[in-house]
Amino acid sequence: MNFFTYCGIAAACIIAPYLAGGIGALFTTPNIRTWYDTLTKPSWNPPNWVFAPVWNILYLLMGIAALLVFLGGRPGYAFALYVFFGHLIINALWSIVFFGMHRPRSGMVIIVLLWLCVVAFIALFIPLSALSAWLLLPYLLWVSYAATLNLGIVLLN
Repeated sequence: MNFFTYCGIAAACIIAPYLAGGIGALFTTPNIRTWYDTLTKPSWNPPNWVFAPVWNILYLLMGIAALLVFLGGRPGYAFALYVFFGHLIINALWSIVFFGMHRPRSGMVIIVLLWLCVVAFIALFIPLSALSAWLLLPYLLWVSYAATLNLGIVLLN
């Protein structure tokens, strides 16, 4: 692997989660005040301002975790990173469907798939970098929490 390829993959590990988040934000942000705020939400729903900082921290942790797996170069790292990068499509898709299309029920299906993907790539990361797996635990917890919010919105609306 040449220097530029190496640097490109390393940069992609950090940048890709933020790109997925940016795509999701394109569909989320315009729908917060016009649609999301009109929904009945569960009592454990946090204020809207909480979501952006939490996601920014999670995207950073995801990027660092992927970078550590890449830098470790252990057998199986490429497949694990393919799963990681592929999961980002599902991450962005949830925002597109839930917020952009106003489809909480379909969003519920997608967030369950997202949760399964997160579990899968954490399992793939464990033998490659235990630290990476630990860095992803907050993400798994947040997606679990977000799934309960999604379900609450489905049941209340």
